[in-house]
Amino acid sequence: MKIALINENSQASKNALIYDILNEEARKAGHTVVNYGMYGDEDPHRLTYVQNGLLASILLTSKAADFVITGCGTGQGAMMACNAFPNVLCGRVATPLDAYLFGQVNDGNCVAMPFAQDFGWGAEINLRYTFEKLFSEPFGGGYPKERAAAEQANKKILDEVKAITNRSLIDILHDIDQDFLKSTIDYPQFKEQFFSACKDPEIADYLNSVLA
Repeated sequence: MKIALINENSQASKNALIYDILNEEARKAGHTVVNYGMYGDEDPHRLTYVQNGLLASILLTSKAADFVITGCGTGQGAMMACNAFPNVLCGRVATPLDAYLFGQVNDGNCVAMPFAQDFGWGAEINLRYTFEKLFSEPFGGGYPKERAAAEQANKKILDEVKAITNRSLIDILHDIDQDFLKSTIDYPQFKEQFFSACKDPEIADYLNSVLA
């Protein structure tokens, strides 16, 4: 599984810490991590949590990533922004228990984490255990196990509902404010990492035209 990490401007200074711990725990589970920034307080390319929601949708819809880790100060704004876009099922995850239950019960493809709220002494330990539990088992296994069939059925219904209630991403990319779109993706690391991994030529072609 390819995991994308996206940080927004208020918590950019923690990107290296988050990436190092996430990468270590993901590799133990056989996954790879791609860091889409922000890369620090001095990073000239600023990302808001709303832009991160758009980025998450672009990465997941195009299959450039299979899973997204993002967040903000509380995790709430990032979660709402991610769920506003198609093909993203995002939960707010703050603890190892949150992470385990989200993966097993909800089987989503994105988590939004609080990187300021309660992020004090021992925060790096909580991060490590949270990522460890998130990737400890294949998603969708159910909890408790006897509830697995019912939980999987509900997840299928949610996927079907979201497919009906959400517009296609390519339509959104055409209609969204083009300056907002360009400011979201116009930085070297996105171009280097996304276009080589993107599996949707229509999305790639349109984003290239925006960047041209």
